[in-house]
Amino acid sequence: MFALLTVTLGGCSKTDKPAATDQLPAGAALVKDAVTATNALKSAHVKIETAGEVGNLPMRRAEGDLLRSGDAKGNIQLSQFGLLIESDFVVVGKTIYLKGATGGWQKLDASTTASIYDPSAILDPDRGIGKLLSTATDPKTEAKEKVDGKDTYRVAVKLDSTAVSALVPGVGDGVTGKLWLDAQTKNLSKAVLTVPGASADKTGTVTINVTNVDVPVTVSAPE
Repeated sequence: MFALLTVTLGGCSKTDKPAATDQLPAGAALVKDAVTATNALKSAHVKIETAGEVGNLPMRRAEGDLLRSGDAKGNIQLSQFGLLIESDFVVVGKTIYLKGATGGWQKLDASTTASIYDPSAILDPDRGIGKLLSTATDPKTEAKEKVDGKDTYRVAVKLDSTAVSALVPGVGDGVTGKLWLDAQTKNLSKAVLTVPGASADKTGTVTINVTNVDVPVTVSAPE
């Protein structure tokens, strides 16, 4: 009985022990593979949330289905004068359609909202997540963790301010990040960006979640 208990406890301790850092894949290789995987995406469901002070950005949350072509549909939440305002959006080509809690759809040129949120940029290899990953520096694999039930590798990186601002307009220098890269596909599952503020207590964060990779999506102009 004692021998059996010893074996059982020994087995549990081995199972629960996290992988040592030196047994994890190199961060540079993971990020390189993630760039390739991300730039091949045809569609994805992307959710972006901000907390704290992220420059002068009024966006608090944006979520939607995005196509590589730039077409997209979803909703966005903005903070204006202390109030949270939600709108649905549809992007078709260079036109964006917005609809608030009341009233119908408003048709605008997509460039008029790009300084707040540009969903057409997110899957664009030259402006979006792929660009963010390709310009990341000093990658270090920290752990293997679950995200939405899937195995991922958490990689710490330093991020290029120009690449970040294409996704989150108005962000300055010194942004660092944690990337969760799918262990099998190497797609980005999650990212948390830390945005420095005027003081230590003014730090902001941006959380990006990517799901439903390459699930077919149809986007059309609202009637």
